[in-house]
Amino acid sequence: MSPRHAAGPAPGERAAVVTGLGLTTALGGDVPSTWRALLAGVCGVGRLDFEAPGGSAPAYLAAPAAGEPTTVLPPAKAAHCDRSAQFALVAAREAVRDAGFEEVSSLGASGARVAVVVGVGLGGLTSILEQNHRLQTRGARRVSPRTIPVMLSNHPAAEVGLMVGAKAGVHAPVSACASGAEALCQALGMIRDGRADIVVAGGAEAALHPLALAGFARLGALSRRLDDPKGASRPFDAGRDGFVMGEGAGMLVVESAAHAAARGARVHGRLTGAGITNDSHHVAQPAPGGTGCAAAVDEALRDARLHPEQVRHVNAHATSTPLGDLGEAQALEQVFAKNLDDVVVSATKGAFGHTLGAAGAIEAVLTVLALRERTAPPACSLERVDPEIGLNVVGRSPVPLPPGPLAAVTTSMGFGGHNVALAFAAAS
Repeated sequence: MSPRHAAGPAPGERAAVVTGLGLTTALGGDVPSTWRALLAGVCGVGRLDFEAPGGSAPAYLAAPAAGEPTTVLPPAKAAHCDRSAQFALVAAREAVRDAGFEEVSSLGASGARVAVVVGVGLGGLTSILEQNHRLQTRGARRVSPRTIPVMLSNHPAAEVGLMVGAKAGVHAPVSACASGAEALCQALGMIRDGRADIVVAGGAEAALHPLALAGFARLGALSRRLDDPKGASRPFDAGRDGFVMGEGAGMLVVESAAHAAARGARVHGRLTGAGITNDSHHVAQPAPGGTGCAAAVDEALRDARLHPEQVRHVNAHATSTPLGDLGEAQALEQVFAKNLDDVVVSATKGAFGHTLGAAGAIEAVLTVLALRERTAPPACSLERVDPEIGLNVVGRSPVPLPPGPLAAVTTSMGFGGHNVALAFAAAS
């Protein structure tokens, strides 16, 4: 094995470990409830109807969050935040407490250099539209003075930074549906470079609004199975016809291994590599053959000093669109050609929808859990894998992962040609 692919961090490089996990999804308001529901094959998709002036509005399918954030957050804080930031705060609070900081504000007061990176896609869309409606119907004086802060893409990151007392930097990557994964790339870089001891990183999204749904529908991206909500989003399935929008957040506490060991922290897993590429092909379609995605996975494996043959699990982006799923499958088939049957691929968006900017972070949490629990989660709506897809896709039942050292990859892609891949390894 060459030095570039030797196990562990390179000389002088600080290793990054995951010490805290937080989730809020259509399956549950925290990590345990989401994971249990996912393994049980629960689907959080349902029909979402909106009232329209003067008559009925089109019906859509969606996966709204199972837990209402306003019932968890202090009322004053919830009232001053966009729903995307509410989700980010809920998931970040769970992750920080899971990392061993019972008082969330004690994270910044611990003496550690603490940073925050939270990605979004559409961000404060619902707040923008709500305030525009106020402007049009009630006048400028009824527009909230909080309008500008909550409409900015850094709003969730800023609120999490304030909650934990982050002083080493607060960042907000925006790369469409790859934003949450890119946040973790930045977190890994900050740990390795010694710019932070602890980074609270992830993604959040809350865009279940008629405008966003209508826009994606007009683009032809949404599933049209209104009569079958639970079977509408079916990644890698031969009958897939589009995705279902979801909402929620995923947050991880990423920490230098030395800092985590010094305070006796529990380690869920290790964040070992990251890869970022761009297709430069089309604003809304992946490059033919998934070449950009394949390059990102290759880069993540090189960064982690892993051979493809060492990977046993992939949590795929797999949104349930015909072109997207096929291109991603071709990318994974290319990278893992020598051990394709040994790589167990989970496609989990059928259960909680496509959460856009939060998706990569939510699926990073699920990847860490899969390694920790040695279980690849199922696809709740999969009926028949597309015969053009040659992956070892997990069906409707969880699949145990093998004993011994375990490594996994999760992939994310976004409009604009963004491709992000993250490599994780089991804690031991």
